[in-house]
Amino acid sequence: MPSETLWEIAKAEVEERRSGGSEGDGVEIGEKSVFFIGSKNGGKTTIILRCLDRDEPPKPTLALEYTYGRRAKGHNIPKDIAHFWELGGGTSLLDLISIPITSDTLRTFSIVLVLDLSKPNDLWPTMENLLQATKLNVDKVIMKLGKKNSKAASEMRQKMWSNMQKDHPDRELIDPFPIPLVIIGSKYDIFQDFDSEKRKVICKTLRFVAHYYGASLMFTSKSEALLLKIRGVINQLAFGINKSKSICVDQNKPLFITAGLDSLSQIGSPPLPDNDIGKFHARSPMDLWKKVYEKLFPPKSINTLKDVKDPAQDPQYAESEVDEMRIQKDQTVKNLPAMQQT
Repeated sequence: MPSETLWEIAKAEVEERRSGGSEGDGVEIGEKSVFFIGSKNGGKTTIILRCLDRDEPPKPTLALEYTYGRRAKGHNIPKDIAHFWELGGGTSLLDLISIPITSDTLRTFSIVLVLDLSKPNDLWPTMENLLQATKLNVDKVIMKLGKKNSKAASEMRQKMWSNMQKDHPDRELIDPFPIPLVIIGSKYDIFQDFDSEKRKVICKTLRFVAHYYGASLMFTSKSEALLLKIRGVINQLAFGINKSKSICVDQNKPLFITAGLDSLSQIGSPPLPDNDIGKFHARSPMDLWKKVYEKLFPPKSINTLKDVKDPAQDPQYAESEVDEMRIQKDQTVKNLPAMQQT
């Protein structure tokens, strides 16, 4: 009779991998999670499929979807595992953000925010709603983690600043996101045909937001060269491979700015005449940039920004056979009392 069960052997292997993680903060466990959020139909699924080398057409994301990838570190060495989560529906399903964010996964968790550059009027509210909801959930989990493991929570708070050099002039002026964040502007092929002043405003605004949150910022499209660069960034989040230190801040080219390499002095002030800036009553620099951006790109009404709350009512997920069966079932239930009376 064996002395150990299969589950005990598996548990011992996981514990061994955790204790034998990489150098440094001691939390490398061979598994990482990457959570994709962002604009509806913004290209999140396409990016994930490209990173996983899956040659298949992307399908509309229904609510919250999960997949995974594995990467070999060497011969006879267990493969690293990356968990990929994707939130569908733009900003309509914020309640689902809490599902993949747990105290068990948070220390190796990253956020990828994909924003549709071809829809500048939706850009700020999409970005703001998703980041606020995500940060709220992350803060709750960190607080919960701190009660059980204060050292781990402390390490996470310190790690927030790891992308910013200690002598960076903006250290006192930014507020890093509590976990690694990458902002991707998609559909650059459409965006590059915008008027140059519009491109300037969008580029400067996204640079400020990314820098303020200690995030990386990059633009992509269907171009194979750009997708390869994005794949490299995602692989770094998912498997810890070759962190890039590239930078391109030219608004006439696809932006590519690794976290910590930008600065407020290079970004400049919000794109308005100096005599107009004083007319904006803002509570913070972020609020000022928001007001300036939304003056130039007014957001659509709340009703048009909100997607259908119930995915079952969303036309894009309609399936005629299933819908017909549902109607028949509803009719049967409706007629049930009358049938019972007879």
